[in-house]
Amino acid sequence: MRPEPAADEIVWGTPRARWVLLATVVGSGLAFLDASTVNVALPSISADLGTGVAGLQWVLNAYTLALAALIPLGGSLADRFGRRRVFQIGVVWFAVASLLCGLAPTGEVLAFARGLQGVGGALLTPGSLAILQASFVRRDRARAIGAWSGLSGIASALGPLLGGWLIDVLSWRWIFFTNLPLVAVVLLVTARHVPETRDPRAPREFDAAGVLLVVAGLGSLSWSMISAGGQGFGAAELGLAGAGVAALAVFVAVEARSSSPMLPLWLFSNRQFTAANVVTLAVYAALAGMMFLLVLYLQRVAGYSALAAGAALLPITALMLAFSARAGHLAERIGPRWPMTVGPLVMSAGMLLLLRTGPSGAYLTTVLPAVLVFGAGLATTVAPLTATVLAGVPERHSGLASAVNNALSRGAGLVAVAVLPLVSGISGAAYRDPALFTAGFHTAMAVCAAATAAGGVLAALLVRNRLDGDTAAACPASGVDRHHHCAVDGPPIESDHAEAPDR
Repeated sequence: MRPEPAADEIVWGTPRARWVLLATVVGSGLAFLDASTVNVALPSISADLGTGVAGLQWVLNAYTLALAALIPLGGSLADRFGRRRVFQIGVVWFAVASLLCGLAPTGEVLAFARGLQGVGGALLTPGSLAILQASFVRRDRARAIGAWSGLSGIASALGPLLGGWLIDVLSWRWIFFTNLPLVAVVLLVTARHVPETRDPRAPREFDAAGVLLVVAGLGSLSWSMISAGGQGFGAAELGLAGAGVAALAVFVAVEARSSSPMLPLWLFSNRQFTAANVVTLAVYAALAGMMFLLVLYLQRVAGYSALAAGAALLPITALMLAFSARAGHLAERIGPRWPMTVGPLVMSAGMLLLLRTGPSGAYLTTVLPAVLVFGAGLATTVAPLTATVLAGVPERHSGLASAVNNALSRGAGLVAVAVLPLVSGISGAAYRDPALFTAGFHTAMAVCAAATAAGGVLAALLVRNRLDGDTAAACPASGVDRHHHCAVDGPPIESDHAEAPDR
C-alpha cells in the first residue's frame, strides 16, 4: 500500500497541486520567455537606441553573466531561508528589472537593467523546481516536474512569436512590460497556495568570494572580447583578458579550499560527470552563438519582420517538445554515448546548412531545412546530456550537479556571444553592411558547426554507456528522473537539498 501523504504534502490531481504548478510554471516562464524573446528584439533595440553589435552583446551577456554566477547561490539561499520566500523575492526583483528594461533610454541603461534581471532570474529559477520537489509527495514528484518541463517548453515556444508580434505591433519595450501582469498572478497564487519549505541541513555559509571571482573573471573576458571587436586588441583589452583569466584561476583555487564552494571540484573526479560537462561547454557555446546571430541576420539582412524571425525558429522548439522525451527513453535503453555523439553531429550539419543562406534566399529552401536538421540534433542531445550529468553523482547531489551544469552552459554561451562576432568579423561597420554581415555570418556558422561537432567527438571518446566503475560507486541508486529535460537555453535546475525539507 502507498503511504499516506503528510498533512502539508501535495498530491497530484488536487486543486492545490494545480495552483502550485501554475505558480512555478509562470514564474520560471518569465525567465524562459525573456531568454527567447530578447534575441528577436535585438534589431529593433539597435534601431531605436542606436546600439551597435557591442551594445547588443551586452544586452545578452549582462543577463547571462548574472544568471551563470548567481544560480548556485540562489539555490543555496532558497534552501536556507525558504524556497517560497526566495522565489517571491526573485519574482519581484525580476519585475522591477523588467520595468527598468522597458523604460531604458540608452543601450547602457538597458544592459544594466538586464543584469538586474539576471539576478532576479537566479533567485526564482532554482526555486521553481525546488518547490515542486519539496512540496509534492514522493510518488508524484516526477510527474509534477515532467508537467513543469513540458509547460515551460511551451512558454519557450511561444516566446519568439509573442515577442515578434509585440515588437511589430507596439514596441520592443512591451516584451518587458508584459512581464508585470504575469508577476502579479505569480505573487497572488504563491502567497495563497504554495507552502514554505526549507532544508535544516543547508550550509550557513555562502561562497561570496566564489561569486565575486566568477563575475570578475567572466565579466572581464567578455568586456575584453567585445571591446576588441570594435577597436582591436590594445593594451586595455589584453589587460582585461589577463585579469579575467587570473580571476578564474584564483576562483578554482578558492573553490578547492572552500568549506561551502559554489563549484565543488570533487564532482569532476567522476569521469561521466566531467565528460558530460565538457560536451555541454561545446554544444551550448555553439547554440548561444547561433541563436544570437541567426535572428540578427534574418532581420537585418534577409528582411524578416520580428514576428517572421521568431516564427522561423519555432520548428526547433517544436522538435524539442515532440522528441526530447523519446530521446531520453532511447538513451535509457542503449546508453547515452551514441545519442550524445550523433545529436551534436546532426546539429553541426544544420549549422552548415545555414551557409546556403543569402539576402534573397527563400525560407522554405534555405532556413527551414537548416533549423529542422539542427532541431532534430538538439532534441536528440539534450535529454541524454542532462540525464548523464545527473547520473554521474549520487542522487542526493542531483540538484547540485544540475546547477553546476546549468552555470557552465550559460557561461559557455556568454563567452560565445562575446567571442563569435570578433572572430567572424561582425562588428562596427560590418554589422551595418549586408554583404559583410553575410560573409561574417557564414564564418560564424562554420565556427559553431566545428564546436558542436567537437562536442559529438568528445562524447564518443569520453562518455560511457554503462554506470560501472567510479560512476556506479557514485550513483548506486542511479535514480535519474526521465522527466529532467533541458530547456532550449539551458538545463533545468533544482535544489540539492529538496529531498529532506523542514516543513
